[in-house]
Amino acid sequence: MYMQVETRTSSCLHLKRAPGIRSWSLLVGILSIGLAAAYYSGDSLGWKLFYVTGCLFVALQNLEDWEEAIFDKSTGKVVLKTFSLYRKLLTLSRVGHDQVVVLLNDIRDVNADTYCGDTSFFLAPAWPSDVEAIAKLITSFLELHRLESPGELSQSSDSEADSPRSQS
Repeated sequence: MYMQVETRTSSCLHLKRAPGIRSWSLLVGILSIGLAAAYYSGDSLGWKLFYVTGCLFVALQNLEDWEEAIFDKSTGKVVLKTFSLYRKLLTLSRVGHDQVVVLLNDIRDVNADTYCGDTSFFLAPAWPSDVEAIAKLITSFLELHRLESPGELSQSSDSEADSPRSQS
């Protein structure tokens, strides 16, 4: 599964994600290449250390992040946390820990996007259905599937009609 449900109550939804087996396998494979290059080469100790260190950094760069999302209705906040071992080792400080806090009232919709990249809190999983299942879980927990009442709809359309439009 893409993300695992750590706890789920009526007031709290706690989701977690750790690097998967493919990510760890890639780390071991790349590191093994560096170790093999160092072991079988006739180069000096400095070059052997360079092979192992270089492969270690490449392997850690490809390791997925640890991620956590805590939706808490009692505080009215969502806390999104990420931890990157690569950033932690690269900076040797707490920079590897990132945290974003969002108010629950600011969330209007949950979408299941399955794209690769580092621009989103949740990275693309192996199976798109996993992301869709998590999106449905979050949507039902936050009760975003409820339709707006007719009063709310008329107020929002009245406010859009009353807003001044720029003329060019």
